[in-house]
Amino acid sequence: MKHKMSILFYVKSSKASKNGLLPIYQRITINGSRIELSTSRTVEKAKWNTAAGKVKGNSEEARLINSHLDLLKHNVYETEKWLLNNGHEINAQTLKNKLTGIDENQRMLLTIFEDHNKRMKDLIGKEFSINTHKKYLTAISHTRDFLKSQYRVNDIAISKVDIAFVNDFDFYLRNNKNCNNNSTIKYIRNFGKIIKQSYVNGWLEKDPFLRYKGKVREVERVYLSQEEIETIINKELAIKRLELVRDMFVFSCFTGLAYIDVFNLSKANIIIGIDGEKWISTHRQKTESASKIPILAVTQQIIDKYQNHPQCLSNNKLLPILSNQKMNAYLKELADLCNINKELTFHMARHTFATTVTLTNGVPIESVSKMLGHKDLRTTQHYAKVLDKKVSEDMKILKDKFVFQDQTVKKSGVL
Repeated sequence: MKHKMSILFYVKSSKASKNGLLPIYQRITINGSRIELSTSRTVEKAKWNTAAGKVKGNSEEARLINSHLDLLKHNVYETEKWLLNNGHEINAQTLKNKLTGIDENQRMLLTIFEDHNKRMKDLIGKEFSINTHKKYLTAISHTRDFLKSQYRVNDIAISKVDIAFVNDFDFYLRNNKNCNNNSTIKYIRNFGKIIKQSYVNGWLEKDPFLRYKGKVREVERVYLSQEEIETIINKELAIKRLELVRDMFVFSCFTGLAYIDVFNLSKANIIIGIDGEKWISTHRQKTESASKIPILAVTQQIIDKYQNHPQCLSNNKLLPILSNQKMNAYLKELADLCNINKELTFHMARHTFATTVTLTNGVPIESVSKMLGHKDLRTTQHYAKVLDKKVSEDMKILKDKFVFQDQTVKKSGVL
């Protein structure tokens, strides 16, 4: 197929730098379709010859820039020749791909990432939650910003991603995006899923994450004491919405269920357990692992209290829980009313179940792990470490008492 091609060099006034220099661009038109490429050169407006498409005069600067433009033009014609000799159709896209070093069949990082996120969106409610999808949307946004900032490109070939790329991205998140260590590692892991899938699919020769050293730092889990739980339970509340929020929070304190798992509960999740008593049987949305929890008296009272609530009847829900955002906002009010000097969040209830309600009362860690729906016992052991700290603090008080008694005994002359 015959084609008609023209090449033009021009400056973009709209992209003038602070010092007034204009970037020079190369425009290639093939059969009416245009592509524009940066020449990586700039010039003062007064020195540019628009008609000739080059820098005016015979100065050293003019000779160097014009020589570079001639080289770019020559490269276009050589590329056109190569495409013809190798049986490729010559159009704006094929020429641009060859000039920029992009194979037509080359897999691009953001294209793969976008496809992953689209598939994830289609599986929301089946395999993924809305919040998980949002995290990947944030991760691709950070990746896109990184490419523009560090590479000055809108996308990059997946084959270009190596350990240096991953480490640079890690630094960019910490330095440019001001992410803390754990947020950085989580975004890198989201990004890493895309890279690992690309490696498995054969689009990458090596998995760069085999040499990545980032680690999540353990965060101290905050939980409520027995006294604080009792304060919340016994608090007289005149505002109905706070009463409901309190009840949902207490329900989670005595079941260990995360917000989304409480939200998903229906009456069908109530079963008769091996002991003939009522249990909650569900699957954690986050990990898809089974979770079975015996229903305690306080839990049953809350279920009974809301069994005829309009929201439960119309939506086939076990409990009329509000949105997670509203729950956390109202829990701050509840904390103030109860004089609890902790940032109360719904997820704190899960931590409270693991520590104050179960482990502190002698429930074996294996049983706690199973009720929490943890796939790995090491995840549950983090709560045991929290309790070790509590033991240490309690024992320090005891040690101080013995020091006082020891000093008293010495003063009395007994020793």
